[in-house]
Amino acid sequence: MEKEFLEHGLTFNRRRFLSTMSLGLGSVALGSLMIPNLLNGGEVDEAGFVPGIPHFAPKAKRVIYLFQNGAPSQFETFDYKPKLCEMVGQELPPSVRGMQRLTGMTANQASFPLAASFVDFKQYGQSGAWISDLLPYTSKIVDDLCIVKSMYTEAINHDPALTFFQTGSQQGNRPSMGAWLSYGLGNENKNLPDFTVLLSRGIGNGQGVYSKLWSNGFLDSIHQGVQFSKGEDPVLYLRDPEGMDRAARREMLDNLSELNQLSYSEFGDPEIAAKVKQYEMAYRMQTAVPEVMDLSKEPDDIVKLYGPDCLVPGTYAANCLLARKLSESGVRFVQLYHQGWDQHGNLPFEITSQAKDVDQASAALVTDLKQRGLLDETLVIWGGEFGRTSYSQGKLTADNYGRDHHPRCFTIWMAGGGIKPGMVYGDTDDVGYNVSRNPVHVHDFQATVLHLLGLNHEKLIFKHLGRRYRLTDVSGKVVRDIIS
Repeated sequence: MEKEFLEHGLTFNRRRFLSTMSLGLGSVALGSLMIPNLLNGGEVDEAGFVPGIPHFAPKAKRVIYLFQNGAPSQFETFDYKPKLCEMVGQELPPSVRGMQRLTGMTANQASFPLAASFVDFKQYGQSGAWISDLLPYTSKIVDDLCIVKSMYTEAINHDPALTFFQTGSQQGNRPSMGAWLSYGLGNENKNLPDFTVLLSRGIGNGQGVYSKLWSNGFLDSIHQGVQFSKGEDPVLYLRDPEGMDRAARREMLDNLSELNQLSYSEFGDPEIAAKVKQYEMAYRMQTAVPEVMDLSKEPDDIVKLYGPDCLVPGTYAANCLLARKLSESGVRFVQLYHQGWDQHGNLPFEITSQAKDVDQASAALVTDLKQRGLLDETLVIWGGEFGRTSYSQGKLTADNYGRDHHPRCFTIWMAGGGIKPGMVYGDTDDVGYNVSRNPVHVHDFQATVLHLLGLNHEKLIFKHLGRRYRLTDVSGKVVRDIIS
């Protein structure tokens, strides 16, 4: 029994499972199919949660999150504001700003001149969504997107805002969304991790990303995100050491497993079981990772779809194509970070380059998933940690300006995985400073993502140091209007 526990990391018993599920022998059969050796011992979570089984039928199986790190300006991408063209150079009305705080970068400005977008917009699709000319490829898939224009958050600086989106808290050392999904839903492919991370960078100011964003926090370490790099070794320390062959590696792991079983018998530390699973996963990944990271076999039509950069390791386009391959292989949560969206100045030049980096590949990913029949079961998300101000940071000129951080309203889009396609949800006021209709808080967004994957955000709980934690803390509501 102890050996089986170490292999599967489960902590509940037969009696508690049967009483919790209340479905008798039918639940036993279903559970045994979904999680081998489900009834082999241990205790259920205090909240009655059974890891690996959704609370209800999911609409999506996997998530690909295209995080635009640094915060894209909604005014040059999705939130068309003709009123700004009429008011360009005028002061932001005090009645609009109210008592909202500003960052230290603009709080001492003597003037807050409104800045219109330098780029034109057009309407596309049945929804009539306004899309910037910077995003010609995205405009072609607009009928597959749900564009949420009424997002808002609490943090006004990058680190806490980014951490808030990823973990539900502005402080570190909490499990990330990918870790929560790994804990809640388990593994689809035993040869690959549940949660992977891919990084790329544009030419603009690069706000940092750091491992706390894909941390397991207080969950078992098996749920931590695994970063894939563009180098010769996409996952560090995965190769066998020099002088060790596959058979010797297997023998070493078997011996290590026996030692860990002895340690578990003595100390009962669940992290020992997690370590055993990590060692075994690394062993299986030695074969699976090189295969999934190999893009040389992609057909010409796919390369053309994503653009030539998709064959250049470490680019956003290459990472989007890898995200499709990882998701297709059963990776539960694929997290991309594209750095460089922090345009406090020189915005027209820098955002043009950033948009070119991501436009074709983002649209290609949605198209590729759709033509493979995978979009319905894959939730794709695109967006940053907050928005940008409708007034100029620094001097406003005819051909140059910048925008500061703005948490009060911004835009993201979602596609596939149970989201209503061809929809624009929410709106902002005439100058894009405040949400005017259907506000969506970060915790509402997180609750909705969990719901689409069959998890009730109020029941996905882990007790740590006497407190019950969840991704959405003590708030959040599912945005049912955008669910198909």
